[in-house]
Amino acid sequence: MINIALYKPDIPQNTGAIVRLAACLNLKIHIIEPCGFNLDDPRFKRVAMDYARIGIITRYKNFESFLKKNLNSRVVLMTTKAKKSYHLFKFKKKDILLFGRESSGVPDEIHKKIKNKLKIKLSKNARSLNIAIAVAIASSEALRQNYYA
Repeated sequence: MINIALYKPDIPQNTGAIVRLAACLNLKIHIIEPCGFNLDDPRFKRVAMDYARIGIITRYKNFESFLKKNLNSRVVLMTTKAKKSYHLFKFKKKDILLFGRESSGVPDEIHKKIKNKLKIKLSKNARSLNIAIAVAIASSEALRQNYYA
């Protein structure tokens, strides 16, 4: 099962869309707290609909507890600061694709801890994709490589 980790997500509608995507594609979601909103937030519920009950969501109090609980998985950071493109990477079934906060990504100390960093190549004038779109693109490639190839 491909895993998606969200580092301190701060936009409930984006997280709701990712939860819905994960339920539909059988992805596991890891939410690294603190979240910028409560999972009872009506904005989250409106987008996630009833898919939050279908999907597998695990919450962690911080990044360190997330790492400790997932020692058997490779964490792959999706970031606009990476040099390597996601489509040139060989994903594994137990990989966890880590996405930073919509507002600020992940801190430098996390960048330094993670060996595998990937980007989605964007046009020259673009800064970043919506996180839900980025999750869909990267997870689709990981699924294609491991389950549909």
